[in-house]
Amino acid sequence: MAFPGERGAYSEEAAVAYFSVNIDTVPCRTVSQVFWKVENSDVGYGVVPVENSTEGGVNETYDLLLETELRVSGEVNLRIIHCLISHHNRKIEDLKVIYSHPQALAQCRRFLDKLSCELVPTFDTAGSVKMIKEEELVDAGAIASERSAQIYAMDILAKGIEDSPTNNTRFLVLSHNDSQPTGKDKCSVIFSTKHAPGALYNALREFALRKINLTMIVSRPTKMIPWEYNFYVDFDGHQSSKVVQECLTSLANHTTFLKVLGSYSGSQDS
Repeated sequence: MAFPGERGAYSEEAAVAYFSVNIDTVPCRTVSQVFWKVENSDVGYGVVPVENSTEGGVNETYDLLLETELRVSGEVNLRIIHCLISHHNRKIEDLKVIYSHPQALAQCRRFLDKLSCELVPTFDTAGSVKMIKEEELVDAGAIASERSAQIYAMDILAKGIEDSPTNNTRFLVLSHNDSQPTGKDKCSVIFSTKHAPGALYNALREFALRKINLTMIVSRPTKMIPWEYNFYVDFDGHQSSKVVQECLTSLANHTTFLKVLGSYSGSQDS
């Protein structure tokens, strides 16, 4: 299974939580590289972050879901506990620079505001720990997982520094195959509508008429026509069920574009 980041990244934790500790995980520098490896069958699966409960959606993932032919075949909801990590025998007051992924820095604003440190965004949380270790940046710290500190033999100076005690990230599992119904399924779709009054209402009404519960709706620019949007919608049910099939057929009549990303069992929490 491919994941974005270095060993110890939260995405790798999500991958292990979804399958087992015995899976082979393949680090990738970017989310797009994960998509590429799965599309080209270099790996069987990929796991990518799609939204955080504090900072919202991961736009790169949403945009790649539109472009790819891959299926969403699972999801993992991971509790994110951030740690401030540095070299042995260092104290917080010794640090001048803190590195991490932009989302991790944003999720720890209150803690970081109390420090007199330069904040430097990087491509990955665990990758930041690896970097300050290999480059011997003794006045630097990184925000990452407890597991990454263990992997790179570094010290944890503070744990649980995220702003929200319910900080969670949702990850999607990508593959070439659809998942079979389990009875506790979700379905993800992308659609766009005409730029006209009531167009989105008419589309969403098809779900309400069939008492289908929406669990998420996000809009992203189409990038083709200014101020027109694609809508990403998750809802309860499997695409193979009669009621969902009827809903999707009727939904197509109110949309200019409709793509089913896949159906999968609801979140596995970890």
